[in-house]
Amino acid sequence: MANNAASAYNDSKVMTATPAELTLMLYEGAIKFCNIAIMAIEKNDMQKANLNIIKAENIILELRSTLDMKYPVSMQLDSIYDFINRNLIEANIKKDKSKIEEVLGLIRELRDTWKEAMKLANSPKVAM
Repeated sequence: MANNAASAYNDSKVMTATPAELTLMLYEGAIKFCNIAIMAIEKNDMQKANLNIIKAENIILELRSTLDMKYPVSMQLDSIYDFINRNLIEANIKKDKSKIEEVLGLIRELRDTWKEAMKLANSPKVAM
């Protein structure tokens, strides 16, 4: 029963989120799945590691697919997402926790930068 309530709440959260909030949720999800994959590798649960690395890869691919390439920053982000994705694939093949930890740092940085951008976009504008 409680699980259904949590699921309904999360569904509602996604359905009412702004595009900026959805992007933040994607970053948070990628971080969560990377952390689960690292713990699974530590516990020698390769099936769970595989599943969660793939979930993180899918989120990165989703972030990548939403880039608007008419902005120079999108090309830079595309390169970062490509690097993250290639490292996640390699981490999955080799079950290499250090590769996941490396991209986890990048994803956290991207998330923190995104949070800061959201704050700036929502702050009152100061007249010059």
